[in-house]
Amino acid sequence: MPILGIETSCDETCAAVVEDGRRVRASVVASQVDLHRKYGGVVPEIASRAHLEALVPVIDEALAEAGLAADALEAVAVVHRPGLIGSLLLGLAAAKTLAWVEEKPLLGIDHVESHIYAACLERTAPVFPCVALVVSGGHTSLYRCDGPLEQTRLGATTDDAAGEAFDKVAALLGLPYPGGPSIDAAAAHGSPRAVPFSRPWLDREAFDFSFSGVKTAVLYHVRGQGADAKRRRTALSEAEVADVAASFQECVVDVLVGKTVRAADACGLDRVVLGGGVAANRRLRERMQQAAEEVGLDLVLPEPRFCTDNAAMVAGLACHRLRAGRVDALDLEARA
Repeated sequence: MPILGIETSCDETCAAVVEDGRRVRASVVASQVDLHRKYGGVVPEIASRAHLEALVPVIDEALAEAGLAADALEAVAVVHRPGLIGSLLLGLAAAKTLAWVEEKPLLGIDHVESHIYAACLERTAPVFPCVALVVSGGHTSLYRCDGPLEQTRLGATTDDAAGEAFDKVAALLGLPYPGGPSIDAAAAHGSPRAVPFSRPWLDREAFDFSFSGVKTAVLYHVRGQGADAKRRRTALSEAEVADVAASFQECVVDVLVGKTVRAADACGLDRVVLGGGVAANRRLRERMQQAAEEVGLDLVLPEPRFCTDNAAMVAGLACHRLRAGRVDALDLEARA
């Protein structure tokens, strides 16, 4: 059952072919990082134009890598929510066109739900039921997942997503975009206890997140505040940057790990899944593994290549929607 997946929710143009929901026959990603780097973040108009140029070549490459013609596909899947509306519309238009021309079922996929499913790719051991933490540039959420199509949101960020906070803190420290890998690399040379940033636990009984406060704390630490801001030097030494990066990262990881482990306990589940771009962060993976071993949880980590945006997770999840008969019509709409 080969399914073509298309993912254009943000700034990566992705196409993949996945068989039986798990076997990845092809996965192609055209990155836009170089286009957005000088702006320090994703520019929606630039992202849309880049998708327009890359979509057909990326789809053609995925089909060629899989050794398939379009008419051999079982279905066409596409992310239609949530994301940048211009980017979503381009991927959706391509998927609708291909599904109509080849007379194949169209399957609309939720971007966040596909990040959860990424842990199932190239894996035969069970993943569900579980508690899933999806942590990326646009999302930081906890879910109870009783199956690939059965998710209940337990909590989410009330302001900045963790990945967004990483990007903004990296900019404050003069580190290059994208901020997640830059913070991760700088933190490897610093002390996570150098700066005692307060942990934003919010209500300890809830599973919501907030990272705007620690982002502001980094700003004040680096630049000072009030009268101190005028006297504070603007440049930190390399060692100071490493210490701040490590301390900030540890603060965020503490909260992500703590709330995820507590959510698993509250749900009575013994398996935890990570998904999203920040799930590739080395410190988060290390700390989550340590915490899982301490309390007896089974931790499922997707391969790093399936953490960031990709279309394999889209095509994989679509297999279950197709089996369940959840096929969409050609009037499927994009939702930002």
